[in-house]
Amino acid sequence: MEDMSRLDSACPRSLRSAAALSLVAALAVGCTAADADTSVAGRAAVGTSPLPTVPPAQPPAQLTRTKVETAVSRLDDVVRDAMQRTGVPGVAVGVVYDDKVMYLKGFGLRKVGTKDRVGADTVFQLASVSKPLASTVVAAAAGEKTVGWDDPVVKYTPGFALKDPWVSRHVTLADLFSHRSGLPDHAGDLLENLGYDRSYILDHLRYEPLAPFRAHYAYTNFGLTEAAVATARAAGTNWEKLSADKVYRPLGMDSSSSSFADYEKAGNKAALHVKTGGTWRAAYVRDPDAQSPAGGASSTVRDMTKWLRLQLGNGKFEGRQVVDADALEQTHVPHMVSEPPHSPAGRTGFYGLGWNVSYDDQGRLKLGHSGGFALGAATNVALLPSEKLGIVVLTNGEPIGVPEAISTTFLDTAQTGGPTVDWLKFLGPIFQQALQGERSQVDYSKPPASPAPAKANSAYTGTYANEYYGPMTVSAQGNELTMQLGPKKQRFVLAHYDGDTFSYRTTGEMAVGLSGVTFTADSSGRAAKVRVEDLDTSGLGTFTRKD
Repeated sequence: MEDMSRLDSACPRSLRSAAALSLVAALAVGCTAADADTSVAGRAAVGTSPLPTVPPAQPPAQLTRTKVETAVSRLDDVVRDAMQRTGVPGVAVGVVYDDKVMYLKGFGLRKVGTKDRVGADTVFQLASVSKPLASTVVAAAAGEKTVGWDDPVVKYTPGFALKDPWVSRHVTLADLFSHRSGLPDHAGDLLENLGYDRSYILDHLRYEPLAPFRAHYAYTNFGLTEAAVATARAAGTNWEKLSADKVYRPLGMDSSSSSFADYEKAGNKAALHVKTGGTWRAAYVRDPDAQSPAGGASSTVRDMTKWLRLQLGNGKFEGRQVVDADALEQTHVPHMVSEPPHSPAGRTGFYGLGWNVSYDDQGRLKLGHSGGFALGAATNVALLPSEKLGIVVLTNGEPIGVPEAISTTFLDTAQTGGPTVDWLKFLGPIFQQALQGERSQVDYSKPPASPAPAKANSAYTGTYANEYYGPMTVSAQGNELTMQLGPKKQRFVLAHYDGDTFSYRTTGEMAVGLSGVTFTADSSGRAAKVRVEDLDTSGLGTFTRKD
């Protein structure tokens, strides 16, 4: 994740935009101005509105220690500039070059309104930067022959099923880690948003419609999660312990975990922040345990630089082969086209196993991944393996492009001597476009001038069934209709819009502002079905009366 909304009326769909943000990261990693000008994949993924133009640049020269040191010496100013321009409360940055930690520093506050400073040992939620961490864990297991990347998932989870029985039998760990199973974009995320646990969500992926197997890329937090927990099952343990046993403990990542409870109990942790009316505030808590392998890890920049050294060292850390080199290398090569080029000069975007994979004008491999919680976190990791250079940026503010701009400015400076583009200004519109998706096409805040009247509340009240989302209860409290969904019985007020259509305000990590609820009556005039627009992204959002 992995697989960025707020709970106000202007909020966009959060994790559903993570795939686009992931492509933005792929566009940005190691970019120079020339790369940005010709790589249209990232911008095509998020819209066609005009973006800032960039001047031409020469291909980057080979890196030297002097160039890297120059870029490192300017990082303080780069971070402070990004923070000053955006107001993001806290940032932590780590840089590794030639197996040495060249930079390790925190800036700003762990939580607004306090004096608690961010440092190198402040724990941040990683969001989808959890994915390349997870693929490292599975690579370790694959290197020990516990699993193979091409093993079918049903070998370890016999009850796992997708809609097509043939795909169910053949889908592999690599298929799910590279988002090529055919599952629709962000399958299962809306179930998590309603409060369902990991077991329920993975079991209900079988209801999702499938695109052509291994011929269609769609970013799926819970597809990747299934592959990871199947690996843990093969090892006779759970995902949280496997992550600690195979990566965190061997590397001495003592402040890292794949359990939300460990993040919660950390004394030195960064709170999540969203920006409302120009002001940053710590308003929400995000428990991502259901999709832990895809988005639920937490760590510090000190710990993450140890992992960067492992990645850049072909699985070695301080002289020890912690992860088999061949198994790890499989995560670094393209397994699926994530975005085809949209012009003759455009670049192709690839996804590896938990990584965005691309190549620059010199043929150098570039690896990267972004993470974001709409409720208040944004992260980025970027590697140039042939140059043994990597950077990780963790922030405690909602995704607006800050970690990507810092990473890209640093790598651009290391290659060209200075930023060829104002990367924060360049990436900002891309992020804005990426986060506009999934809103309703109807503006429910403005009812028609002469709306058709609703029926009596009794025509709508009752219990409705849905094999994917579970039961829905519509009830009346006075003159107010409410809708109840999910295992935690979340309640939503239904406001009349027009005829048998109502609106409600979505909430949580997947919030998209106001969305529609449309009842369909039978011959008696009583509602027989109800379609919840926000839950119908893959055609599963219709509930049928059962009372």
